[in-house]
Amino acid sequence: MIRIGIDVGGTFTDLVAVDEASGLARHFKLPSTPADPALAIADGVAALLDQIGAPGEAIAFLGHGTTVVTNLIIERSGARCALLTTAGFRDVLEIGRQTRPDLYDYTVERAPPLVPRHLRIEIAERLDADGRVLVALDEAAVADAAEALAGAGIEAVAVGFLHSYKNDVHERRAGEILRRLMPHAFIALSSEVLPEFREFERLSTTVINAYAGPRMVRYLDGFAERMAGQGARVTPLIFHSNGGLMSVATAARFPVRTCVSGPAAGVVGAAAIGLEAGFPDLVTFDVGGTSTDVSLVEAGHPAFTAERMVAGFPVRVPMIDIEAIGAGGGSIARLDPAGALKVGPLSAGAEPGPAAYGRGGMAATITDANLVLGRLNPAALLGGRLTLDVAAARRAVAEQIAAPLGLSLERAADGILRIATAGMARAIRSISTERGRDLRRFALFAYGGAGPLHAGDVARELGIPRIVVPAEPGTLCARGILHSDLSFDLVQTRIAIAGPEAWPDIATRFDDMTRSAGAMLDRERVAAHDRQAHLGVDARYEGQNFEVYVALDGVGMGGEAGPLDAEFVRRFRAAHAALYGYDIPGRAIEIVTLRLKAVGVVAKPKIAAPASAPANDRAGGIGRRRVYFDASWVEIPVYQRAGIAAGAQIDGPAVIEEMSATTLVHPGQRATADPAGNLIIAL
Repeated sequence: MIRIGIDVGGTFTDLVAVDEASGLARHFKLPSTPADPALAIADGVAALLDQIGAPGEAIAFLGHGTTVVTNLIIERSGARCALLTTAGFRDVLEIGRQTRPDLYDYTVERAPPLVPRHLRIEIAERLDADGRVLVALDEAAVADAAEALAGAGIEAVAVGFLHSYKNDVHERRAGEILRRLMPHAFIALSSEVLPEFREFERLSTTVINAYAGPRMVRYLDGFAERMAGQGARVTPLIFHSNGGLMSVATAARFPVRTCVSGPAAGVVGAAAIGLEAGFPDLVTFDVGGTSTDVSLVEAGHPAFTAERMVAGFPVRVPMIDIEAIGAGGGSIARLDPAGALKVGPLSAGAEPGPAAYGRGGMAATITDANLVLGRLNPAALLGGRLTLDVAAARRAVAEQIAAPLGLSLERAADGILRIATAGMARAIRSISTERGRDLRRFALFAYGGAGPLHAGDVARELGIPRIVVPAEPGTLCARGILHSDLSFDLVQTRIAIAGPEAWPDIATRFDDMTRSAGAMLDRERVAAHDRQAHLGVDARYEGQNFEVYVALDGVGMGGEAGPLDAEFVRRFRAAHAALYGYDIPGRAIEIVTLRLKAVGVVAKPKIAAPASAPANDRAGGIGRRRVYFDASWVEIPVYQRAGIAAGAQIDGPAVIEEMSATTLVHPGQRATADPAGNLIIAL
């Protein structure tokens, strides 16, 4: 039987298939099809099955990571959406937090709301902060709104009433009326999407869920149909932002939970591989065709966050903490109005792609610069299935960058890469040194189609002593899905001062959440011995506005309140000091939000180390190529990754090629192949 992981990116679609019996992994990569992402998936699955010589019925597991929701928000191509909210609060989406997107640049404007003002409808109803009804729901007004919205062709409706996280009675009733009168519309209730306080973040997250809902439902239906057409009998699972898997039905109901689905899968895979290779502390460095995504892994555990901005909108769902910048292989190099060279965030994407793709793209990109400098083999990408036009790349860089700046072709291309490196390094500093981490104790885990190509420059810039490059790094996000479990996140706001008198009520609420989690795992048919529950709370010092997460794993909620409270205080102070650099002994601690992560453990195949083919011996390569380093051309050896035996050492400068990526070993660096097939590069 075969287990398949799939990751759809903006430029490429990546697939990994693992034989459960032998652990043999096969990797496949092909250009994405933005108009219908499921088309590339179907072609990729068909190609993998053909390579293996197996029918679709042999697929035992099918996991899928996707950026569909993020792309819908960025492109503003979601559904026509309306919002029903408490009378007097329809402008919350527009007012937000009254913060500017950029502190000093007054030309940068906040993204306009996804729901225009005339479709934000006020409904008479009101709860107080404790959830008591002050004004009953005007059901007639909800019905009138539903009929008007249905007549206007509205595809989705978000419902966000004040204090519904405390009492959802009005939202549930409004939802019933909307579903009866708008049976084909997607309805999202804030009390289901995000039962937490903070009205703006709750409304924003619920609106995004509704905005993406109809398109996501159609996409998932098409994906399931295409997989059934391949003969697959298993129900696909969708990877979500917190590093776990969920059913297609759950993903269709809560699409907002997939906002960083694909990049999160890469971090999960990196953490698992890094731990096995002896590198528990990592900076994950994923450079794809559109963006660079970086994250921190400490002691084998990815960092998590409860909120991030997506295309200018706050999304508050538990997710792996990933920083993304617009610097990928397809990122466009250009001159700004002042004549300064800029790289990204605009991307040539998969269609038309960089100038070298020969698909009509005219802009100079990072990929074109790498080609000009000899770092990429124009005939080796995707195992020879994607041939690049070097002349087109040279022409684009020369005409758009070199000539206007009065530079040689090589210096212009080198400038593009230096600017890209600076941006990538800046993103890594934002999640590491700016948070008090010493990068000298981390390894840079490089993956994505372009990660190993840029890792040497970035590691040197940051002073990171080691680089880890896994086998077939360009498909790692798809492989990461095979390292993941089913998971669900439940949250409940409960504001209380921490102390012995608060814990009995909190324990009762956690019991209720545990029962709800059990019902979810029942629906997924998870066996009792495969279930786990991880408890935690968001807390803050009294008087603060924002919280830190405190894990409660290993703390008996049913025990004595005194020891529990003492352990909680110790953990909170340590978490606060780690995040902010200080704590405040003696100040009261306020519990804000209870969190429970329910996990259903999924069987994971042991992936065998890739077999070494006799392409090159321990000392020799498969050829030589001229590559531009530090203002001069150098002829260096080229190696085929599959032909590097375990224990082999390669001194830089050198190029190592494989189907999904190219690794560049700089002068003064040494690459060693470990027994699991990873390349460990020492600076």
